[in-house]
Amino acid sequence: QLQLVESGGGLVQDGGSLRLSCAASGRISAINAMGWYRQAPGKQREWVASITRDGSTNYADYAKGRFTISRDNAKITVYLQMNRPKADEAADYYCNVRQLSLTYWGQGTQDTVSS
Repeated sequence: QLQLVESGGGLVQDGGSLRLSCAASGRISAINAMGWYRQAPGKQREWVASITRDGSTNYADYAKGRFTISRDNAKITVYLQMNRPKADEAADYYCNVRQLSLTYWGQGTQDTVSS
């Protein structure tokens, strides 16, 4: 079993930056892709970005150029640096980890953007 603990969410000023972290523990072998999703109130959960074990990254179009995903394989942690978040990007952000054929989700961290 894998456990994911997220941190770093909170209130950010419009135009500011925020860094989310998600640390994995437990049975940490064979972790493949790690990523982030978000879900705004009343909306479906959507993919933000993902990163493979070797560091290859992919981003949703809205995240390109503003968000950066990274990971530390030694710490089994994935990060999401969000620069210049917009007010309508306030949401619960969830980390997502693929381990062989299994998918794990973090508990979610709430981000609020104030103007």
